[in-house]
Amino acid sequence: MASLEPEEKVRLPVLRMGWCRQAFVHWPFDPAAVQRLLPRGLIVEEYEGRAWVSLTPFVMAGVRPAVLPALQVTGRLTTFPETNLRTYVRGPDGRDGLWFLSVEAGSAAISVIIRAGTGAPYHLGDLSVSEHAAVLAYAGCRRGGEPAYRLRIRPGAPLEPSALEVCLTSHWRVYSRHCGVLLETPVWHEPWPLHTAAVEEFAQTLTTAAGLPHSSAEPIVHYSPGVHQVRVGIPRPAVCRRPTGRSDAGKAHR
Repeated sequence: MASLEPEEKVRLPVLRMGWCRQAFVHWPFDPAAVQRLLPRGLIVEEYEGRAWVSLTPFVMAGVRPAVLPALQVTGRLTTFPETNLRTYVRGPDGRDGLWFLSVEAGSAAISVIIRAGTGAPYHLGDLSVSEHAAVLAYAGCRRGGEPAYRLRIRPGAPLEPSALEVCLTSHWRVYSRHCGVLLETPVWHEPWPLHTAAVEEFAQTLTTAAGLPHSSAEPIVHYSPGVHQVRVGIPRPAVCRRPTGRSDAGKAHR
């Protein structure tokens, strides 16, 4: 099951960074509609009979190889907006994680490096994150003009996350498929400081571009000022290493 605390220390990271000013927009979907977008070896994770998809725009800050210190001078190579469209899955050994349906990034170099190294669906985008009068504005489009999104939220009070909110925000590995091999990449960071958030404007075409049907459900929205000590580990083949009771525990949500 998803948990507030990281599952692995990631003692030998390949990348370090921060994730700042992050919005979370979540929708429920029919599990079958999400499952058909997943590769062999992954099962969609359900919560009370529903699959979930999340749009998460944020700022990648100080991205660097793990052996280097944080850079004092920032630029588009190390600090840039990124937006993920993701869903929640279980791998061959039953452990939970994320599957990216699409990733829009403001850095051409990072897009090329991560896509080449892991197979994750990174695309170069024109993205922005700004703040005015306590309202955060996120906007972006893939190079070429589509898909695109606009989001304006007003962050609210800090919250203690419910079981569903933990499930939608706290996963500690990312699955991807590269050269026909299912990979898992471990991630470590401090727990998210979550806040409520109210939507003031929202429009997007990312979900339909990813192959999902239109959802008429009202999204659940959260905000986080961010986490600053993110460590990304070495991608490795996702195999069934050991029996686990975690997938059985996850059925309590279904």
